[in-house]
Amino acid sequence: MLTLDFTGSTVLVVGGTSGINRGIAEAFAKHGAKVAVASRNPQKVAATVAALQELGAQATGFSADVRDYDSVVAGVNQVVAEFGPIDILISGAAGNFPAMADKMSPNGFKSVVEIDLLGTYHVVRAVYPHLRRPGASIINISAPQAVVGMVGQAHVCAAKAGVDMITRTLALEWGVEGIRVNSIIPGPIDGTEGMRRLAPTPEIHDACRKSVPLKRMGVPEDIANACLFLSSPLASYIHGVILPVDGGWVLGGYAAVASAMEPLLRVMPARDKN
Repeated sequence: MLTLDFTGSTVLVVGGTSGINRGIAEAFAKHGAKVAVASRNPQKVAATVAALQELGAQATGFSADVRDYDSVVAGVNQVVAEFGPIDILISGAAGNFPAMADKMSPNGFKSVVEIDLLGTYHVVRAVYPHLRRPGASIINISAPQAVVGMVGQAHVCAAKAGVDMITRTLALEWGVEGIRVNSIIPGPIDGTEGMRRLAPTPEIHDACRKSVPLKRMGVPEDIANACLFLSSPLASYIHGVILPVDGGWVLGGYAAVASAMEPLLRVMPARDKN
């Protein structure tokens, strides 16, 4: 019987020091994997590595800005030198701030696109030479903005749509090598920085919860469980998939949140950058 046992596997979680991605790193640690995390903040990297080691995992990490390809390459090389070839890559670095398009500076738009879209490419490109073939798994963490338009999210909509097309294209190009590539679209996940930014008032938070067909907000464990499954032999024939893990929210719940959020966004001051 197949089980979710990742003993001996090396997992790299980019953006893995907070929120959804921290939950993913912890889940792989609990299931026996050697786990590496990466983010811009070296203090958060050190704290997360220590927490993963307390769970009994071999853990390491590096600090890098995903917009800087050379720094990502250097960090990946460090992980490979310590743990060997990479079996599973979770690419989850992201930036966001709510702003209407006419109040968002070109620099602000560019910043999010560079983190989300260019950063995803930098990560997968840097890791590609070190993936264990066949059998490696790449999961890009996308967002509902990739498939539905959202008020105040023009930058993220553009960037995450690009991320999903990178996923589909790499599935075509790298599948022949036995590298599986998929995306996960998290729905509203409670207790995360993204949720605090996109549902900043109790009223909007409640509207968001009620708009989910399952009538609850998600938790990081929901996304972590999906990553465990997609990376396991149980999902060995799942490839090139954009998987919503959102309680059905992408079916239309976002419209209710947009209605609640729009009045607040229209009176917010102009934003320059993330």
